[in-house]
Amino acid sequence: MATIDRIYILDGGMAQVDDGSIYSPGINVGVPMTLSCNAYLISHRGEWLIWDTGIEDELAKHPEGRIIAHGIRGVVHRPIADQLDEIGVRPHDVSTILLSHAHFDHIGNVDLFENARWIAQRAEFEAMFGLEPEEFGYSLPHYKMLKERPYEIVEGDHDIFGDGAVRMIFTPGHTLGHCSLMVRLPRRGAVLLSGDVAHNRENLKHMRVPSFNADPQATVASMARVAELLRVENAEIWINHDTAQSEGLTYAPKWIA
Repeated sequence: MATIDRIYILDGGMAQVDDGSIYSPGINVGVPMTLSCNAYLISHRGEWLIWDTGIEDELAKHPEGRIIAHGIRGVVHRPIADQLDEIGVRPHDVSTILLSHAHFDHIGNVDLFENARWIAQRAEFEAMFGLEPEEFGYSLPHYKMLKERPYEIVEGDHDIFGDGAVRMIFTPGHTLGHCSLMVRLPRRGAVLLSGDVAHNRENLKHMRVPSFNADPQATVASMARVAELLRVENAEIWINHDTAQSEGLTYAPKWIA
């Protein structure tokens, strides 16, 4: 089975909350939490793909950040555009954009990638551009330009390049069309980029469902599916918002193969 060439982990900012129990009802009540927000730049056969885009770079002008949705404060110290520059990749070099889902800390910089084709999960697309996107915690102005560019609608799991190197895995629950991404690295092997199927390893282990998830039952089913995938594929998982895990990973401009 094919592999990608390499992956760069980009610092997409931080999400800060005063009450961590929104991610695990009954647990961490009243405990402030800071969550890592990552984006991932993938090189495959001369093409660049980005998975999620972090919190909008504009917030770097406001060191204290700003509360954006669900009482969550977004903070940015390293703009995505600057990190791409350090790598030597221009935003217009990126040919494909994938999103785990449309919350602000994942779609903040979609407007940077003007030449990228968006591959969208149908259920997420319909929620994003439906009558009431705010019902799902979405902010249409943050991503409305995606509909004005080339896009492809898919349903369920999807092999991005047709060779098994990058696979979109349908893991609904956090949002109606939430996805994770399975990538195969030449040396490290299979890695699942979790999106927000769970916000940290403890929540995944105990199948804790955030209070604001769109479908609690689907969330539990998706976490169970992820656990089985990790076993079958002998894969590791990088949990996007698990700050402790993220601190142990290698960030751009270094890459992982």
